[in-house]
Amino acid sequence: QVQLVESGGGLVQAGGSLRLSCVASGGTFVMAWFRQAPGKEREFGAAISSSGGSTNYADSVKGRFTISRDNAKNTVYLQMNSLKPEDTAVYYCAGSLYYFGSKRALYPYWGQGTQVTVSS
Repeated sequence: QVQLVESGGGLVQAGGSLRLSCVASGGTFVMAWFRQAPGKEREFGAAISSSGGSTNYADSVKGRFTISRDNAKNTVYLQMNSLKPEDTAVYYCAGSLYYFGSKRALYPYWGQGTQVTVSS
């Protein structure tokens, strides 16, 4: 059984940093972070290959966010720097066996989400 559990969300001021974590059980997957702001569609943020050797970022977070993983701990991270109020959203961890792109429908496994709020 696959389970993804996120943690690390919270309230931070604009310009600050947060690190999100997602612990995965039930296999080794391509992992991604998506986010959903109130009233908006869930959007892709970043993805990392199962080995950690390749990454993929949305333009909206490129240069500010870094995705990484520690397979010994079955954990993927999202380091978020230079946070902006528009980064406020629920952040979701997602997993797939092979897909490495931005289409949320192609990620079959999801966590419950963690709230990130950036104040101005």
